[in-house]
Amino acid sequence: MKNVTVGEFIVETQNTFPGSSGELSKILSAIKLASKIVSHHINKAGLAKDILGSAGRDNVQGEDQQKLDVFANDTFINALSARGVICGVASEENDSYIAFDDKVNNDAKYVVLMDPLDGSSNIDVNVSVGTIFSVFRRISKQGSKVELADFLQAGDQQVAAGYLIYGSSTMLVYTTGTGVNGFTFDPGIGVFFLSHPDMKIPEDGKIYSVNEGNLAHFKQPVKEFIKFCQSEDTSNQKEPYSSRYIGSLVADFHRNLIKGGIYMYPSTKKSPNGKLRLTYECSPLAFLIEQANGRAISESGRIMDIVPSELHERVPYFVGSKNMVDQLEQMMHREDWKFQEKN
Repeated sequence: MKNVTVGEFIVETQNTFPGSSGELSKILSAIKLASKIVSHHINKAGLAKDILGSAGRDNVQGEDQQKLDVFANDTFINALSARGVICGVASEENDSYIAFDDKVNNDAKYVVLMDPLDGSSNIDVNVSVGTIFSVFRRISKQGSKVELADFLQAGDQQVAAGYLIYGSSTMLVYTTGTGVNGFTFDPGIGVFFLSHPDMKIPEDGKIYSVNEGNLAHFKQPVKEFIKFCQSEDTSNQKEPYSSRYIGSLVADFHRNLIKGGIYMYPSTKKSPNGKLRLTYECSPLAFLIEQANGRAISESGRIMDIVPSELHERVPYFVGSKNMVDQLEQMMHREDWKFQEKN
């Protein structure tokens, strides 16, 4: 059987990308190039001391930026701007969006939103990290300068989304709305090969992923769902689920996508909107999971229906196997718990 490269796969499926005339190939080509550079630097992080550690400044969310956060951010922005197929980019690491203000890029039809290095605080301890990206068709006039509204679209309007995971191997997983496919990087020849065609998450899972250190601060329905996950029910042949929490969203998501499970980052009294960013993390992975027959919700409904009010908006997040998310949602909407009210 022929090994199919990501480039060959894109060409073969080009007609599935709405209105495409080669833009998808160029956007993903830029993302591939940047990911190879970032992967190379991550893999030598233990040897090159100037790569690890804090960059000495905070990002817009008040989080300590790591040196590799800054490096990855610059690498992806430079690669994307050079292709002339997007008119702007928004990154978790920047206060505002970046407009590529030249004639070629102003004529472009698409914008990209990204978390250039998800889980970067785990690099020092050699834990898998990743890159998350999302592609939208601009709504401002083509030929003009990109506007904020181009980036504040509901997840349902995404035309492509995906992630890179930098672990025991580097993988690219993406969707254009017709299923999910995964490609593994062969560092020997510098090429991504199709390794996980038509990825589907199992409808049921036996893994739950949540920071149980915050358990006391979760709302009652989430506490009850976690209690259910931990329980044994011999009459229904249910054994306790496994608790697996890496603390690197892409890594937890990728494992659950393959094995089945649910990832949760609920609201707490301290963080009433949760911690994860809607535009850079939740929406792209929601698009992926729905294309893989899973579900992604917030405390108020489907993630893909939410229209962002700001670039760095946060939302509570629950994503994974359909039946597990369904059960949690049923608990959320029990009348006696009044989930929408404050504790």
